[in-house]
Amino acid sequence: MGLPEILKLFPGQRILVLGDVILDWYWWGQASRLSPEAPVPVVRKQRTTLQPGGAGNTAANLAALGARVSLFGVTGQDSHADELKAALKAHGVETSGLIADAGRPTTTKTRVIAAHQQVVRVDEEATGPISEAIVTDVLKAVWNDLVNAGAIVISDYAKGFLTPPLLDAVIGEARRAGKRVFADPKGADAARYRGVFLLKPNRLELGLLTGLPTDTHAEILAAGSRLAASMPGTHILVTEGSEGMTLFADSQPPEHLAPAPRQVFDVTGAGDTVLAVIAMAVTAGASWTEAMRLASEAAGIAIGQMGSVAVGLESLRFLDDQRD
Repeated sequence: MGLPEILKLFPGQRILVLGDVILDWYWWGQASRLSPEAPVPVVRKQRTTLQPGGAGNTAANLAALGARVSLFGVTGQDSHADELKAALKAHGVETSGLIADAGRPTTTKTRVIAAHQQVVRVDEEATGPISEAIVTDVLKAVWNDLVNAGAIVISDYAKGFLTPPLLDAVIGEARRAGKRVFADPKGADAARYRGVFLLKPNRLELGLLTGLPTDTHAEILAAGSRLAASMPGTHILVTEGSEGMTLFADSQPPEHLAPAPRQVFDVTGAGDTVLAVIAMAVTAGASWTEAMRLASEAAGIAIGQMGSVAVGLESLRFLDDQRD
């Protein structure tokens, strides 16, 4: 099956996304002088934009690729929650699975950008685990949607939503229902994700999961092979930035894909884009090589723009037409 045929199978897929939702605020301006109060630039704010971040960015990417997406996460009971929901709905993401918790703020990252350079980022967040009551409510909502889902995507940003009981229940029920789980991990505990179909760490995350050095591609091969051996039945896809990505699967030889040279403006959210495209492509029946090629193309588009970007189906079709 060629890439054009795979892309035709993207629209209409039903994907569930669980994870830490984030509101990404951007303050855009110009900086021409330093502050007399401290050695920092004075940024003259000209405009603001906002985008879904974290699991919200993954969901927005899936929706842009043609999927019907239901997003499950937790927000605060504040104005940022309303802004995040509005941004998600503008991307076509179903937000009824977002549960408001008055005891925590909506996770928000505010970035100040001057002349296409990030000057500072301010975070508002609470990272404690969600309550057992919220876990119960989330699981009830997920079970209602699981029967019609083609896959589940887990986007972990370590903000407290993906508790061990929640992950265990979702991964276990998905396996019993024959649904594949694609996960982007956070932290050093690989056991949290035992049973997922695909785990997609970057180099830093792979190092944390294995305790091994991951600075070079040779070290990636060693660490990725060890992680795959410790998680039988799980595919490990390691994203390596400018060196591409490498797939590990049980005893199979690693499969490496080198990317085409790209101009990099901002890597924010590129991992979310890769996860979304891999989940869509594999669920549509693509081979791993085809799925990795599409994900690499999408990541190239994402890093060529500032901020979190939802890479759409038409962008991938255009790139495929250019290759022809």
